[in-house]
Amino acid sequence: MTAAMTKTTGFNIQHAVSDDPVILMCPPDFFNVDYVINPWMNAEPVDMDKARRQWDALHQTLTRQLGVSVVLLEPVVGLPDLVFTANAAFVHGQKAVVSHFKHPERQGETAVFARWFAAHGYDVILSRVDGADVFFEGAGDALTYCNGTDRQVFAGYKTRTDIRSHELVSQHCGLPVASLELVSDHFYHIDVCLCPTDTGHLLYAPSAFDEYGCRVIEQTVPHDRLIPVVQEEARKFACNAISVFDAVVFNQGSTELVDDMRTKGLYPIELDLSEFIKSGGSAKCLTLRLV
Repeated sequence: MTAAMTKTTGFNIQHAVSDDPVILMCPPDFFNVDYVINPWMNAEPVDMDKARRQWDALHQTLTRQLGVSVVLLEPVVGLPDLVFTANAAFVHGQKAVVSHFKHPERQGETAVFARWFAAHGYDVILSRVDGADVFFEGAGDALTYCNGTDRQVFAGYKTRTDIRSHELVSQHCGLPVASLELVSDHFYHIDVCLCPTDTGHLLYAPSAFDEYGCRVIEQTVPHDRLIPVVQEEARKFACNAISVFDAVVFNQGSTELVDDMRTKGLYPIELDLSEFIKSGGSAKCLTLRLV
């Protein structure tokens, strides 16, 4: 295991040769629920001290327990959702397809993310199709599933991401993309209802997709690798999980999923991320896998 990186400086994708995963996080210095742009956001105040403790527990689980190298993005006043680095971009090798957010409240994040990726050696691709901006919310709505040497992107659309943005992922990253319509406002990003694991398993909430979407998932992923998640546990952000080797880190409270994971040979790690759920995010939302 390598020591965790705790600063944004000194990291360049061209020099990332370790076998250990590298993840981008942003400390919750300015995190709060300052506006409402999804059904999870409401008037319930955030306990800022508790949120910091929860974020620290996630950071320590990744770095100390699982050997992840964490790179930190500097927080910015006025951008409370910058903490959700999953939305920064879709990353494939040295390419970063940077987000263009649907809601004006988050659009200021795009320039911050684009500068970070450019400064750290990435080929930055803006979310533009035929010269026009299109909505795309990064690894919140595009996730790579690997089965052996085969790679497939599952990409969500309709709620926060324009389906035309999927062309950018396919064109610039050379990956096949399965476009899946999200049918529930509560599952507004694909990463809150689907999680590919490093072991080739796939967690998914069937209730978040239409019949066609479920069929695509079930025809793409081997049956013995599928782990369907019941709606009650999916609404606890069980699918908004971080996969590191055979470990899966996610919000606490999904006993059925924990049993299913153990049966499949996975190692579940449950954390309390309740303060971030007030904003509609959890473990995966707080991280972006770079390597």
